[in-house]
Amino acid sequence: MDLSTFYALMSVTCFTLVGLWWTVVERHPEWRRDRQLRRLAGGTYLSFLLPGVMSMFAQVNPASPLMWRVSFGLTAIVGLVSSARLLGMEKPGTVGPFRRFRWLAPVLYAAIVVLGIAPELAGLLGATPLQVASVLLIVLVLLAHGLTWEFMMEPNAGQTAE
Repeated sequence: MDLSTFYALMSVTCFTLVGLWWTVVERHPEWRRDRQLRRLAGGTYLSFLLPGVMSMFAQVNPASPLMWRVSFGLTAIVGLVSSARLLGMEKPGTVGPFRRFRWLAPVLYAAIVVLGIAPELAGLLGATPLQVASVLLIVLVLLAHGLTWEFMMEPNAGQTAE
């Protein structure tokens, strides 16, 4: 698959997930009343939105490295800050298999920032910068899926037992 097709599919997928997440949040008004749940729901929103935004910018002008480098860098800084802020929210005993690796999200965003600053580092992996970025985005979205699942399955995530 060429990168243009990949980024088009990634963009559509991420924005579809954003729309689905809006539907989920709409069905849980209690999340808006609890600060921690609101922040976790917002983190989920950004975990799908930001890779979608980066994927859209990757398609604007692939021949212009400055365009994707700046857009990926700025977007990844937002992801780095927002995902790092969520790290301290874990309650002891509630850490599932994906939450154990929540720390990976800020690391992946930091790697995207570094890639935007020094795209020549991708050559060390025998790939182009946009190829390396695509792998980083895939891992981010996979991690987001797992974190979303664990958030939704949390007994205290605003869901009442029936």
